[in-house]
Amino acid sequence: MTLQRALDLATAARGRAYPKPTVGAVVVGDGEVVGEGVTEAGGRHAEIVALEAAGDRARGATMYVTLEPCAHFGTTPPCADAVIAAGVERVVVGSLDPNPEAAGGVEKLRAAGVDVEVADWFEARQQNEAWRTWVAARRPFVVYKVATTLDGRVTIPGSRWVSGVESRRLVHELRAQVDAVAVGGGTARADRPRLDARDVDTPRGQPRRLVFSRSDVPGELEVRRGPLEEELRALAGEGVQSLLLEGGPTLAAAFLAADLVDKVLLFVAPAVSGEGPTAIAALTSPRTLSRLTARPVGGDVLLEAYVHEP
Repeated sequence: MTLQRALDLATAARGRAYPKPTVGAVVVGDGEVVGEGVTEAGGRHAEIVALEAAGDRARGATMYVTLEPCAHFGTTPPCADAVIAAGVERVVVGSLDPNPEAAGGVEKLRAAGVDVEVADWFEARQQNEAWRTWVAARRPFVVYKVATTLDGRVTIPGSRWVSGVESRRLVHELRAQVDAVAVGGGTARADRPRLDARDVDTPRGQPRRLVFSRSDVPGELEVRRGPLEEELRALAGEGVQSLLLEGGPTLAAAFLAADLVDKVLLFVAPAVSGEGPTAIAALTSPRTLSRLTARPVGGDVLLEAYVHEP
């Protein structure tokens, strides 16, 4: 399916257009691909790149695009207008635009007589999950990461680590992909964590290193003392689209109780601790997660699920 090709193009270019969303577009005319494109860093949107590659062959063609063409004047003119002007006959949209300032491209295309299909693929929404939450909810997309034993404990007596080497490397890769990493005051005081990305590529530089605590914390972490909702709004205003939460059970429970966790990453190690704190402190009500997946990471198993789907 050609929409899958557009998704693959965007996957290969992941992060290139940051802080804009990553978008892929494919133009098909007379049964063959006549133009492809992805959003450029600080430049053209995917639709424009694909249309320019297609040239006159875009007239009467079908465009497959992972995100609804924008309908507003931002850093570039509206992509919906360019699609109409190029004479594209049909557009298949992988996901709608959650940005209230840019949405409306589907309606504009249909009003101009373009046949539009909204496929609404989860994979297309997932591809820009942090950006979608940032523009729609005005807060960062929050991922809670924790490593536990088979009996749900976050510590093993006599051992510094719960998870294996491969899992710990993956955590550093995750840190390199987010805008900020955070722990709670208790974890910061007890463990003095660095929270930086080590021994992995960091094309966007190191993440901001935060601690949510009402009291002073030793070390170099940036302390955020206000209510969680207010701090997340402030961080979003500072351009933080994604936050990896590595705090202990108390901070995890506080974020979940405030409904501020979007995704959970649970590394389960092949060990039984028998004692110690659990991954999350007591909650007043349960939470139902969706899209549960599991995969091996070295000797561990990584469970991934959403509290809020993108």
